Amino acid sequence: MSSRIHYTKPSITELEVSYATDAARNGWGERCYEYIGRFEQLFCDHLNVKYAIATSSCTGAMHMGLAALGIGPGDEVILADTNWIASAAPVTYLGAKPVFVDVLPDTWCIDPEKAEAAITPDTKAIIAVHLYGNLCDMDALLAIGERHGIPVVEDAAEAIGSVWHGKRAGSMGAFGVFSFHGTKTMTTGEGGMFVTQDDTLYDKVLTLSNHGRAKGQTKQFWPDMLGYKYKMSNIQAAIGCAQMERIDDLIAAKRRVFEYYYSGLSGLPVLMNPEPDACRNGFWMPTFVVNKEISFNRAALLDSFKSDQIDGRVFFWPLSMLPMFDAKPENEVSYALYDHAINLPSYHELTEVEMDRVIELVKASVSMSKETSDAD
Repeated sequence: MSSRIHYTKPSITELEVSYATDAARNGWGERCYEYIGRFEQLFCDHLNVKYAIATSSCTGAMHMGLAALGIGPGDEVILADTNWIASAAPVTYLGAKPVFVDVLPDTWCIDPEKAEAAITPDTKAIIAVHLYGNLCDMDALLAIGERHGIPVVEDAAEAIGSVWHGKRAGSMGAFGVFSFHGTKTMTTGEGGMFVTQDDTLYDKVLTLSNHGRAKGQTKQFWPDMLGYKYKMSNIQAAIGCAQMERIDDLIAAKRRVFEYYYSGLSGLPVLMNPEPDACRNGFWMPTFVVNKEISFNRAALLDSFKSDQIDGRVFFWPLSMLPMFDAKPENEVSYALYDHAINLPSYHELTEVEMDRVIELVKASVSMSKETSDAD
């Protein structure tokens, strides 16, 4: 039987183990936040931002960031329909309404024209989600935000390593958020990060992240407002410090995997993660979309993966297809993408022999789908 190919897993070395061990043995009392502060500074340095706050999840970071912007009941927040629910859920936590607009067919990220057309007097933010490491058109979105006086925030959960015209994903909006889930390019197991260049926004989120206790408050156990508990643990941050010391290698490993797939699947009627001029894709999750004219059988390919001990992962469903939201079939690109696309295994140490197994099954499936479509 073939060895198992996971769709993703973290790259953990003795460096991560040694830092986590030190935090477990010694990171208490006066040292209880030592690795957290170090991790935040390393992240600031990497992104070239002023402020970073380590959190228990990217979802929590988004929740606090939107709350700090003053978003609440009756407000609307625009984001792409093709997304994971973690990008939309924090909007609902605040009593606001997520407004789903269509995506671009090449990047699978939010369509700026559709976003601008969806703006109403109730719109209070636009969330730019850099899907699978692909970059949103930040120039267009920031210009829209400036014209309408609406903040653009970046969900860069999947985009560590992606760069838009010299600026790292997550560093351009009013704030950015990142995920360090075990599936991501860099990990702390679970965890996230809030980043911003804005002094006022940073102070608000810092207070919210600590049960509402303001930075300068001298009274012990005195919250100045109702806040949240989204803090990262010192042990998680210790792992994060090691990952940040290895970040260039981690990103390079993801790019190696993508480039091998891209070469192996060339010639097939598929679109893969794009890398526009003057940009750099972190290629968190290599993905292919089969041309819409072809009757691609996604389930059949996933079954063939399973038979060969290969983990497959479906492309995100449109959020408006989920039962808690209203359907928006007018988002034609989003509704045409999900059943014609698959994420490919992409962990850092994936070998060429393993990737060849994946490539051969994809080739067979897409070729068979093309022959069936041609016959029809």
